[in-house]
Amino acid sequence: MRKKLSLTACALLTGTATAADLNVSIEIPRLNVAEYHRPYLAVWIERPDRSVAAHLDVWYDVNLKNHEGAKWLKDLRSWWRRIGRDLRLPADGISGATRAPGTHELRFSDRQPAIARLAAGEYRLVVEAAREVGGRELLEIPFRWPSQSTQRLEARGEHELGAVIVTLTP
Repeated sequence: MRKKLSLTACALLTGTATAADLNVSIEIPRLNVAEYHRPYLAVWIERPDRSVAAHLDVWYDVNLKNHEGAKWLKDLRSWWRRIGRDLRLPADGISGATRAPGTHELRFSDRQPAIARLAAGEYRLVVEAAREVGGRELLEIPFRWPSQSTQRLEARGEHELGAVIVTLTP
């Protein structure tokens, strides 16, 4: 029996495949406060109707005994309502430890399951951060997938997040 290959498989076999990439740079600002806690943070992609298209990352205190850190994920209110309450944590490939102030890079390719499932269309990258004894902030960056040209899109937070930069490459 002869099997049909998808366009992606054909491109891989002929060496003409190109991967579309979605890279996210997230700046966590250094705050001058008496009691500093690293922020919990979630990153996901939404469709125009606000349904979740892809869950990319969630950072929380994974080292507390008895998974005590997960109970504070509810402070990421938007993420919690859309994804978190139904997610079994820790989630392989998605969850990780909180990060210190600085710039952190996340890289995704259309060869990774979360991005490979995105149909062509309009989306929003959403980044939400919440910090104990601190605030909460949510940024949204609209984009079109797949990108026809290299694009650099940016949003800037005011308190819990600094610059969030999305770089799309075809």
